[in-house]
Amino acid sequence: MRTVRDLIDLRAVLGEWRAEGARIALVPTMGALHAGHMALVEAARRPGTKVVASIFVNPKQFGPNEDLGRYPRREAADTRLLTEAGCDLLWLPPVEVMYPAGFATNISVAGVSEHFDGAARPGHFDGVATVVTKLFNQTRADAAYFGEKDYQQLAVIRRFVADLDIDIDIVGVPTQRNDDGLALSSRNIYLDEGERAKAVALPRALGIAARAIGKGDDPAAALADATATLETAGFVVDYVALADAETLAPDPAADRPRRLLAAARMGQTRLIDNIAIEPN
Repeated sequence: MRTVRDLIDLRAVLGEWRAEGARIALVPTMGALHAGHMALVEAARRPGTKVVASIFVNPKQFGPNEDLGRYPRREAADTRLLTEAGCDLLWLPPVEVMYPAGFATNISVAGVSEHFDGAARPGHFDGVATVVTKLFNQTRADAAYFGEKDYQQLAVIRRFVADLDIDIDIVGVPTQRNDDGLALSSRNIYLDEGERAKAVALPRALGIAARAIGKGDDPAAALADATATLETAGFVVDYVALADAETLAPDPAADRPRRLLAAARMGQTRLIDNIAIEPN
């Protein structure tokens, strides 16, 4: 696997591959890689395709009181994992390459970004949309792979790709989970042993609510029950909500694909999760 940190070098390598007829697949990450990221690399690996993973801890998507400073950075370990997974190139730009002096552009996506994490973390999805657009332009990838765990992020990306006529396929990869159901996340390492044991209440509560809603029970009651369960387990709940799977509009019609979404804090660690609910 090749590692590049300069945009000129990145474009030179990718230009060589394109001249050979290769398809380029991008896996954007913020590092601290785990099996969930490796599932993205595995999904991207196809005959005739070169897989590019990026690692960039994007300051524009962190709020002033969030964990930018302590977000885990593990370049050596991440490099080993990507090499073992068959990644072809690691794009590892420093902040001054991604946001050079004078950088003044912001991409904002209305609608899908306005509720849930968009309300809880103002400006977060502007930062996501801006950096992902830059990654698309830097690599000119044919496809990009994102985990469904960050479901609202995936919806935001799909929206601006469609709106801005960006010629790239966006592929959502199912959430990867531990054996007890907790979604894999780089932030799980923040949980101490006791918090980790209690954190499994999140996927379990969502699973119960999803089954209840799927069989036609009152969504408001199911959401209230899930919230109460999480609070009893020790979570501070940001939201437990039901949304249209495409637009993320709250209170969706039962004949539309829906998504159950939640964000909650266990100690100092904020966890998110979601479950699909098919039309009745």
